Amino acid sequence: MWILVSFLAGLGLYAVIRVLLTAFYIVGPDQRAVVTTFGRASRLPGEFQEIDDDDSLTSEEKERYRYPKVRVIPPGGPYFKWPWQKVHKVSIATKAVDIVWDPTKPQSTIEAVTKDNLTTGVNGQLRFRVSENGLYAYLFGVSSPLEHVMGYFVSVLRERIANFVDPKGQGLMAATEIEGEEGSASDGLEITEGVSINDLRKNLPLLNHFMEEQCRSTAARYGIELDAALITTIDPPPAVDRALSAINSTRNQVAADISTARADADQQITASKRAVEIAANNAQAEVAPLREVAATLAAIKKEGGRDALRTYVRNMRMPLLSRARRVVHIGD
Repeated sequence: MWILVSFLAGLGLYAVIRVLLTAFYIVGPDQRAVVTTFGRASRLPGEFQEIDDDDSLTSEEKERYRYPKVRVIPPGGPYFKWPWQKVHKVSIATKAVDIVWDPTKPQSTIEAVTKDNLTTGVNGQLRFRVSENGLYAYLFGVSSPLEHVMGYFVSVLRERIANFVDPKGQGLMAATEIEGEEGSASDGLEITEGVSINDLRKNLPLLNHFMEEQCRSTAARYGIELDAALITTIDPPPAVDRALSAINSTRNQVAADISTARADADQQITASKRAVEIAANNAQAEVAPLREVAATLAAIKKEGGRDALRTYVRNMRMPLLSRARRVVHIGD
């Protein structure tokens, strides 16, 4: 009998010690906790996750991701829990992860296809944190929320790269087309049309901003808020990179040749205009005395008649005849 009593006493002592050791817990400064009772989270009555104002979700997705709000344990402690309860602690500190992270396979880059069918590698980082208002989605919505977020981000990134067009290049090409319709030269149209990989490299801030906007819905979907998307490198394969370098060098050389030719043509046009102006001024300078003499002769004839005009012409001949070496007279 005493053996049974001793066994029960030991079992009770073990249960008491076990309960006392695990009944109290502490939540760290950068942590939040959710307590579950028999697997059910402690919820706030009648409250759901606020996603009605989220325009990044469709009406169907808003119904799908309307998760209940759970009671969040703030930092501090010690807190008490019963043995049939379980504490789920989550760090809400901002973390960074490479976009190539995938628990199912090792990889050094994310491959994506551009709009001109070039395969390129993409690398970068994501900064994220667990949403305090979306702990239900993070803890109980999916089994691996970060893996889902990475898959969602990569799929959106690949779609964006496949359809990306440089907005500055489009505006420049449109302006060139308008000038061509008005009669101006449109030789630079092919030069302004860029290769998609070059456009992506020049517009990395625009690409990052687009990814941040598209991934705002991850807080409602998976309970993870995207703090920043940092796409740092877009590297095509070596053969493609060498071809792009050659294309860029050729385009730069063509653009330089066109600029030089236009500058020479403008210079020649300006010089021709000035030569025409100088010739016109010289002709006017030569014609002006003749016009003045004609006006004088007309005035003399009008006032004195033919005799006065003949006398004036004869007087004007005298200085000329004194300087002439030979005179040929032709009768009237």
